Amino acid sequence: MRVGLIDVDSHNFPNLCLMKLSEYHTRRGDRVEWWDPVKQYDLVYKSRVFTDTYSKDTIQVSNADKVIRGGTGYGPGENLPHEIEHIRPDYFLYPRFLGTAYGFLSRGCPRNCGFCIVSGKEGRRSVRVADLSEFWNGEEEIKLMDPNLLACPDHERLIEQLIESRALVDFTQGLDIRLISRDNVSLLNKVRTKAVHFAWDNPDEDLTEYFRRFRELTSIKSDRNRRVYVLTNYGSTHEQDLYRVNTLRALGYDPYVMIYERPTAPRVTRHLQRWVNNKRIFHSVSDFKDYAPMKKEV
Repeated sequence: MRVGLIDVDSHNFPNLCLMKLSEYHTRRGDRVEWWDPVKQYDLVYKSRVFTDTYSKDTIQVSNADKVIRGGTGYGPGENLPHEIEHIRPDYFLYPRFLGTAYGFLSRGCPRNCGFCIVSGKEGRRSVRVADLSEFWNGEEEIKLMDPNLLACPDHERLIEQLIESRALVDFTQGLDIRLISRDNVSLLNKVRTKAVHFAWDNPDEDLTEYFRRFRELTSIKSDRNRRVYVLTNYGSTHEQDLYRVNTLRALGYDPYVMIYERPTAPRVTRHLQRWVNNKRIFHSVSDFKDYAPMKKEV
């Protein structure tokens, strides 16, 4: 078969689903390539992670016998078959990212946050789904995509696998700051960590002491490698958003503002995002009220 692949979102971050499909079909002897509108295909896969708010699907496919769409951007749907889900990804599909391994050691999350699809899609328990060897084979860097690794009962053993790899690890989706302990931070300190991400999504939940505790226990010295996602435009006020940003900075963390449904966000929230996420500005302008766009509107 001739198989075409479409990364609806972009090619700025590897699509793990497409990499697994590419490997599966290649092993079967199928011809796999990025979709070309002038060629004819037996099968085309369209994969989309983000919803319409962030990623529009304007690609019309009329040159394939069959088109399969999948991914969270299209809403609930079937999971990949077991033999595809647990295949080593075809990293050559995205040559600019060669040298980095991408994958999940655990799936699911007990938090059931209203803005997040993970609990509904993967379950309200974090469970081990793979060993590191399933998607890593000596690559220099590992980008771990687990939604809540520390909630998994097997997380210590999984962290030990990361330690043994000696690869540079980026916990991309955020560790749960509420689940840190002296024991698991001691293990995390042995991981060659590129960056650790946390999240402070709920403004009504004061996580200050958790962040202070992690700072005391961690061996990660640079605040730029201790990053925290701050969710805005999801029931929070500007004052609550600014409080979280300023508190995190004071505690020695690097905040990163995420806007829920950006088109509906107030102008002040969009200004806040630009101020915080442009690190050159954030480190040179210490007070948001002194940020130039805000001064113009006062």
